[in-house]
Amino acid sequence: MSSAPASNRQSGPVKPFYFNTSAHLLRITQQRSNTLSEFVNALGACPEGSIFQHSFRTLHEHHFIREGFSNDFAHWASFACNEPSLAEGLASVDVREFTAIAELRERFLTIVKDFLRRSPGAGARSARETFYFCASDIVVIPTTFVAHTLREFVEGLRGVSVHSIHHHFIEARLRLKLMSNDFSQWLHEDLGLTEAARQLNRMDIYTVTLEDVRKQIIQVVERALI
Repeated sequence: MSSAPASNRQSGPVKPFYFNTSAHLLRITQQRSNTLSEFVNALGACPEGSIFQHSFRTLHEHHFIREGFSNDFAHWASFACNEPSLAEGLASVDVREFTAIAELRERFLTIVKDFLRRSPGAGARSARETFYFCASDIVVIPTTFVAHTLREFVEGLRGVSVHSIHHHFIEARLRLKLMSNDFSQWLHEDLGLTEAARQLNRMDIYTVTLEDVRKQIIQVVERALI
């Protein structure tokens, strides 16, 4: 059940929710790797936006898991380095467990360092292709959808593109330090729908498409309307 009384759910919130989308200018950072030893050093030195790019933003670029791996690090470890066990370890990282990019970086580093301790000869082997650490510069673009009530919010969720869903539900996590997303923040802070906000934050964002993410968000919000 939602934590807000029915009267609050039907009236207008403190402020409207403006649906935006975003465009990204992908840029290659100074870090790159041709071996796993180089990868460890680059992983520790790259900007936080690069960690986000290769984990969360993978969803935006591929919409769902690419060939069984949930992040670019795991994909490279498998297909460029031919290290399936390392790839499985990197792919097992559930980004929902983390509330800071620094913690997420440390988990990836721990996995790779532990692997290299077990397989020291793997560190110097050349990969089939270079891993380029990338990040994105973001340009926010407004849409025509604005929600003043929870019902209008559902209509907006149905009407916007999946790029807008990604902007507010995935992209916002970098800005909010992984603590939440724009939808949950609005539901909690402006409508008092704390439980609905929590349900969105707990959603599985890796094993489904962005269209499925949209459907699940709508289901959660529609239950709050009842």
